[in-house]
Amino acid sequence: MGTTQLETVPEPKYWHLKTVLSEALDSEFAVGEVLPNERDLAARFGVARATLRQALEQLELEGRLHRRRGVGTTVAPPRVGVAVDPARHTWPGAAGDDWQPVDAVETEAVPAPIARLLETAPGDRVQIVRRSRVTNGQPVAAELLYVPSASVPGCSEVAAVSAQSRARAVLHELQGLELEGQDRTVELGSARAEDAKQLDRLPGAPVLVVTTRYFCAGRTTAVAVSTYRADTCRLTFGESEAVALLAG
Repeated sequence: MGTTQLETVPEPKYWHLKTVLSEALDSEFAVGEVLPNERDLAARFGVARATLRQALEQLELEGRLHRRRGVGTTVAPPRVGVAVDPARHTWPGAAGDDWQPVDAVETEAVPAPIARLLETAPGDRVQIVRRSRVTNGQPVAAELLYVPSASVPGCSEVAAVSAQSRARAVLHELQGLELEGQDRTVELGSARAEDAKQLDRLPGAPVLVVTTRYFCAGRTTAVAVSTYRADTCRLTFGESEAVALLAG
């Protein structure tokens, strides 16, 4: 492997290095192949290891690389397309839903931003349903669905059964409500410890967070916070799936 020196460029050195590395990944390495160690890579491109790490972190964020302790840095496969289709206009848990219920709990403790979206008052009980999404046998997303208990009163009858049965009961109750609409926001974030465990990632790994509000009777009736792996999936929107976010 030859030595490539980076020329002086106006953009940050790590960003230019990221572009050079990306071209090398396309021409010199196969999916799953382990890259040379940081010392050898830094020597090849004539940069400090700190600059190299910045470039590698950016490529990992973009889904080009996987970095695992004890293995090293490997070339990542193409991202899996994951449809997030607002045209369905259905409640979570409806027929054709790609998510699987894991468990549920009823509590008064919900994050303040969620409480504001739901317009709940202190002391109001909320059902929190945890769900997961798997594509091609790989976990790609984890979700927390927040539903005020007042919106699904029938769920109080399943208080003594398993957490998964409670989750299914909440989803079933939602189907009896008239959905008036929904909206979504998408932002880049870092995996929380619980999400990271469910997604087989390290805490702090880059994720895409999709927050969906469901409207019924003129107010927000449910809020879903879905956390997608940013390294292995790309989100597509609309029936034609023509709009892609962070496409690899």
